[in-house]
Amino acid sequence: MRTLVIGDIHSGLKALQQLLQKAAVTKEDHLIFLGDYVDGWSEAVETINFLIELKKTHNCTFIRGNHDELCLNWLKTKEHNDTWVLHGGVSTKKSYADVDDTTKSEHMDFLESLENYYLDTSDRLFLHAGFTNLKGVDYEYFSKSFYWDRTLWELALAVDRSLSKEDNRYPHRLLLYKEIYIGHTPVTRIGKTEPHNAANVFNIDTGAAFKGPLSMLDIDTKEVWQSDPVASFYPTEKGRN
Repeated sequence: MRTLVIGDIHSGLKALQQLLQKAAVTKEDHLIFLGDYVDGWSEAVETINFLIELKKTHNCTFIRGNHDELCLNWLKTKEHNDTWVLHGGVSTKKSYADVDDTTKSEHMDFLESLENYYLDTSDRLFLHAGFTNLKGVDYEYFSKSFYWDRTLWELALAVDRSLSKEDNRYPHRLLLYKEIYIGHTPVTRIGKTEPHNAANVFNIDTGAAFKGPLSMLDIDTKEVWQSDPVASFYPTEKGRN
């Protein structure tokens, strides 16, 4: 059995389907999705439908992303959020325009069931963004940190290769878990095109919401699979700005 971690999808269902084929995913594999299933490309509804069905046949863990929380809030309240609309929400709203109430209810159930984080038996942590409490995720005061925080990734980048773990200045947050897997902040911001490791943090977001591919990583072998650039599946669309 492989444990495969998948980066931010942002409604790029076609890229996800290609990725699953490229990695020859089977029902024996454990698939860990790091969140942000919607907001970006046009197939928000189709993506959630696909994930709901995938969970019926495969071993899946679904982590909550910030865009998933924003979408859920809109589905429940219909409140307008200018920031959300600007950053991918407009395509999600269009995708749900003609969807019946039963489907919307099923999608809200799915989004509400998402996990803030997953910690495996080998002390490897999976979450969308980060955490801030120096004692770890079980002591986090603000649950929104799990899917909004960027300081963990910034911290990992800042100390990567500059301090040894034996140095008393080494950040305690990075000593709590063997490995940490995140998405949320595209590695394209630092000029990378594949999942990037800094300290013990592995960032799997390769910019699928923009011009990059969707990526998957085997956490044991560190083998990487990538889709074609997600934009190539939706040539008439802009994705996220």
